Amino acid sequence: MLEIDGLTRRFGAKTAVDGVSLAIPAGQMVGVIGRSGAGKSTLLRMLNRLTDPSDGRIRFDGRDVTALKGRALRDWRMRCAMIFQQFNLVQRLDVLTNVLVGRLNRRPLATSLLRMFTAQERAMALTALDRFDLAEAALQRADTLSGGQQQRVAIARALLQEPRIILADEPIASLDPRNSRIVMDALRGVNREGITVLVNLHDLTTARDYCDRIVALNAGRLVFDGPPAHLTATRIREIYGVSEEEFAVEAAEAVGAAPRLAAVAA
Repeated sequence: MLEIDGLTRRFGAKTAVDGVSLAIPAGQMVGVIGRSGAGKSTLLRMLNRLTDPSDGRIRFDGRDVTALKGRALRDWRMRCAMIFQQFNLVQRLDVLTNVLVGRLNRRPLATSLLRMFTAQERAMALTALDRFDLAEAALQRADTLSGGQQQRVAIARALLQEPRIILADEPIASLDPRNSRIVMDALRGVNREGITVLVNLHDLTTARDYCDRIVALNAGRLVFDGPPAHLTATRIREIYGVSEEEFAVEAAEAVGAAPRLAAVAA
């Protein structure tokens, strides 16, 4: 169980996340929605402790995550894996090595620096790539892959951490519709194996199709928490200040031509 109690983050006079409280059972897939600047990314970064809360507590299985330091904090970040919109791969390295980076926190410092991975770890990485149809690309440089392929490599890398939780921060924002479906199918498949997934999403249809539960932020505050079926037109207007159709147009304009270009590149 992941418990979030009064979580708040202030940046000077601005409050990015304002007193958010949630209880997330193990194995749930939660979509986090809201306008740009609503606090979605800050919330996920606090859960991973990439950003420290100003107030509030995070607990996992009764342990106070907000109090962790040093090795204990590194262990938490290993068990609470983060996937980013821009993939965060080392572009000049091959795909297999990028996936194996997920093992670094489980190894002694000296061998981590030298990237001395065992045969068992390499087999784990190849198995993870194979489940996402990327085994044949294992020895390619990461920068030769499409955006959707790179995001699947990032998910494979996260699995090598053997996490209990995966946090995905806008993982499909820069992808075309086809690759978006592939990446979301991959996250849903991971979730069905018992890993808790929290995913920030702009697309409401995707949130409804893939998530067991949806939470919404507005100006850093929790304004909706429930199953997708309860995300009615009235609630959507309360969250976004516009209708779902108007928001879809705004979101498409914000993304611009990126998905179309990605589709051509793929």
